[in-house]
Amino acid sequence: MRVIAGRAGSLKLKTPGGMDTRPTTDRIKETLFNILQRDIPGCIFIDLFSGSGGIGIEALSRGAAHAYFVENGKEAISCIVDNLTFTKFTSNATLLKQDVFASLSMIHEKEADIIFMDPPYQAGYEQKLFESLACQPYVTENTLLILEAEADMKIDYLDDLGFEVIREKNYRTNKHIFVRKKAV
Repeated sequence: MRVIAGRAGSLKLKTPGGMDTRPTTDRIKETLFNILQRDIPGCIFIDLFSGSGGIGIEALSRGAAHAYFVENGKEAISCIVDNLTFTKFTSNATLLKQDVFASLSMIHEKEADIIFMDPPYQAGYEQKLFESLACQPYVTENTLLILEAEADMKIDYLDDLGFEVIREKNYRTNKHIFVRKKAV
């Protein structure tokens, strides 16, 4: 796994061993950031279930002002620390070493621009995540939420939570779902 573009472009990143994390492939990451390219410079980026930190580091490399990394796996946290040091992005990053749901209230931003979520497949965290994010003051109508999920994931509960799907990008085995809060 590597940083695709920007200040740290082509640098190789460490990834945790084992099956606890599932790094986004370089090809899918490149497609995602091609979609986001106009939204990244100067943004506040939140990477939930960060794994190795590859998504948040890609955002920093492409000009995000600050990135939050939320992870509670010991080996993954070690990878994030090493990757942030290696790419020289430690001063632009906040690492929250705890459960994602506990961490959401620890983020004190006026507004988050992009929130990327890659929860473990089959764990059933998606609805609870959106329920929790709906209550956070930094999630506004301008915040873009991106869920990486299995290709057949259904999220028909979003409407009831005040969110709407604005785009889906499908890949062979998974997809990115782009969501915003509905205008009040």
